Amino acid sequence: MARRRRKKQTDVSFGGLMGAVLLVLIMIGAVVGYFYLRDRSEQFPPLNAEYCPTTGPTSITAVLLDTTDPIADITKVDLKRQFQKTITDVERGGLIEVYALTDREGALTRTYRGCNPGDGADADELVSNRKRIQMRWEEGFNKPLQNIGELLGEGSEGKQSPIMAGIQRIVVESFSDAKLEDKPKTLIVASDMVEHTAAFSIYKSGTDYAAFEKSSASDKFRSPLDGVGVKVFAFQRENTKPLNELPDFWLKWVAANGGEWIGYERLAGVE
Repeated sequence: MARRRRKKQTDVSFGGLMGAVLLVLIMIGAVVGYFYLRDRSEQFPPLNAEYCPTTGPTSITAVLLDTTDPIADITKVDLKRQFQKTITDVERGGLIEVYALTDREGALTRTYRGCNPGDGADADELVSNRKRIQMRWEEGFNKPLQNIGELLGEGSEGKQSPIMAGIQRIVVESFSDAKLEDKPKTLIVASDMVEHTAAFSIYKSGTDYAAFEKSSASDKFRSPLDGVGVKVFAFQRENTKPLNELPDFWLKWVAANGGEWIGYERLAGVE
């Protein structure tokens, strides 16, 4: 009888131990699962009406499109290709703004502002609805920008080409946002880059940077480009001659205003 009691006590002790171990494993699994789901959900933070993280965009890319004059058909094709690449390069959470340059100094037309909300490719079905995320990206980000791309190069003839004033407006109104402080900033300018205003005109003075520095435009269009990377997609219009010194002129202007020169790329068409 004594042996049977010891066996029963041993069985009870072993069963209790296994139960305790199982309980601990369940608790550990619950904790791990909680932190996993929390980590995954934090990868898709809440978004505002512009599909930007409520904590602020992760970066900003501003695109200035010169629509003061029409461009050649082949140039339109190349410009659309570069515009598409620019969109693709905007990461999830990154803000993109698209502006059309008019012939009035500083009077830009903003055609789009919004963040890339992510297309759902890396969404976790446990914490999100991949189909809904994909639809949000398509309707709120990709489709509107594709529509803009289809209209590139459809400008009408303007009296001026105030490129510097347009850049200045973007820098002051967009890049100075407090939520964008210390965030990567990129400015893309698609234009013939022939500055033409009453204050300074490349048509009249050429690409003589010394002449520009002596003009009133030097101070009038001063733009704080500190921390901003600037890239130019330059095209030639059918009614203008090629100006080989244009890249050097704009490189000096960007550097004088504290910006980082990313590059100057000549688009296809007219020579």
